[in-house]
Amino acid sequence: MDQPTEVPPAKRRMDSRLRANVAVLQAHRRRDRESAGWATRLANLIGQLAGSVPFACIHAVVFGFWALANWGLLPEVPRFDSTFVGLATFASVEAIFLSTFVLISQNRLAADEELRADLDLHVDLLAEHELTRLASVIERIADKLGVEIEDREEFAEVKQDVEPGDVLDTVEATKRSEG
Repeated sequence: MDQPTEVPPAKRRMDSRLRANVAVLQAHRRRDRESAGWATRLANLIGQLAGSVPFACIHAVVFGFWALANWGLLPEVPRFDSTFVGLATFASVEAIFLSTFVLISQNRLAADEELRADLDLHVDLLAEHELTRLASVIERIADKLGVEIEDREEFAEVKQDVEPGDVLDTVEATKRSEG
């Protein structure tokens, strides 16, 4: 039988940090769910139900029964909507409400996604700034040890902080020139 291998301490620290980060994110999501108003919670619930297989199956059964009964194919059930106006009205009203609830849920998801994108951007900018500082430290160490840095011009660019506004301006200018 194989012996369990010992997990190195560095791996345990990384795992514990990862678990702590996951716990923070879960707590944040739970707090967001709990702070949502009743209308938002209702819209999310209806959106989840409407987007499920059981919901589609129930509709197939109900609409199928409605159609079969009103075509006269179920003799034990009297026709109650032979012109299908009632079915069309019901389906239209249901579609209006379902699309509204789905849009409410989508707006909430879009807002959540925007927050995640902002968090990603902030983390990326922080990492870029820290790497820029590390590049300066590495250059000083290389100079002190007499190690030649092969491409000083490129390395000089690495040491410069990236300004987010400049990047956004460049991206927008590129989009305008392509569009």
